[in-house]
Amino acid sequence: MSRIKNLIFDLGGVLLNINYAKTTEAFKKLGVNNFDAVYSQAKQTSLFDDFETGKISPEKFVVQVKNLLDVKCTDDEIITSWNAMLLDFPKERLDLLQQLKNKYTIVLLSNTNEIHKKAFLKILQDQHQLNSLAVIFQKVFYSHEINLRKPNLACFEFVLSNCNFNKNETVFFDDSEQHIVGAQQAGIKAYFVNGNKTILDYFDNEFQLKEYLK
Repeated sequence: MSRIKNLIFDLGGVLLNINYAKTTEAFKKLGVNNFDAVYSQAKQTSLFDDFETGKISPEKFVVQVKNLLDVKCTDDEIITSWNAMLLDFPKERLDLLQQLKNKYTIVLLSNTNEIHKKAFLKILQDQHQLNSLAVIFQKVFYSHEINLRKPNLACFEFVLSNCNFNKNETVFFDDSEQHIVGAQQAGIKAYFVNGNKTILDYFDNEFQLKEYLK
């Protein structure tokens, strides 16, 4: 393995606990029984892609969600249901990142959107008195701000170029298998964070990356 100098972290499911079922259940309470047919971790309709790449505003997104799902409710009910999947930031993960900053260049790459960003930053503030993830990471890349989303090759190439990273010295952590494939296509080593593992399992007591990769 080449000496690893750079770490790229996904947000939801890696740093921030999420539960897609909570959003599906919230929409079900609004009378929508098929939300997971239009949005899930593995796939989603073009509306959600457009929102995650900044092509539409939050206001337009809410209107189009109502139309797509044929549901009559308030804008706030849509936003609350959409944010229901966002849970908490475990302190030990943030503590790990603070240690990793001393050994690596660490950046965040997240498929997200303006509504979710506002919500998870509030969670971060409420739980840890931090008003931004930029105080932890050297750089933060949100899909709706860079107009690119994983697993598109251009998204990973943008981050590598913007950070001046050598792909052979870079590792990516994500909880979505399709994003792992996208990173690997860009030549980046990648860890699929799933099951009972968290990012803490990939580092030793000296905060060195364990050489699981072959």
